[in-house]
Amino acid sequence: FQLQLLELLKDEPNRKCADCHARGPRWASWNLGVFICIRCAGMHRNLGVHIAKVKSVNLDTWTQEQVDNMLAWGNGVGNEFYEYKLPSDFRRPKDDKDVEIFIRN
Repeated sequence: FQLQLLELLKDEPNRKCADCHARGPRWASWNLGVFICIRCAGMHRNLGVHIAKVKSVNLDTWTQEQVDNMLAWGNGVGNEFYEYKLPSDFRRPKDDKDVEIFIRN
């Protein structure tokens, strides 16, 4: 499964964190179908496992169901779905507090 995930990370939208756009995400919120950086992974975990199920691409064991969800979504589809109400001139927050507020909303 790890090879499939590493291939997915090569897709342009998946090369940056779905939330803060940091380069090279190595974590995923697999139930939401998006790849995220370690900072945003911690914030997703703080939401609770009933909202975001976070795994490391490299360190954790994945099931076929989890990988299939990442294949179906990815950051491109995920951002279009979850962020459809954002204005076209939206600027992503940079500091931890503002990123956490963005994720929670």
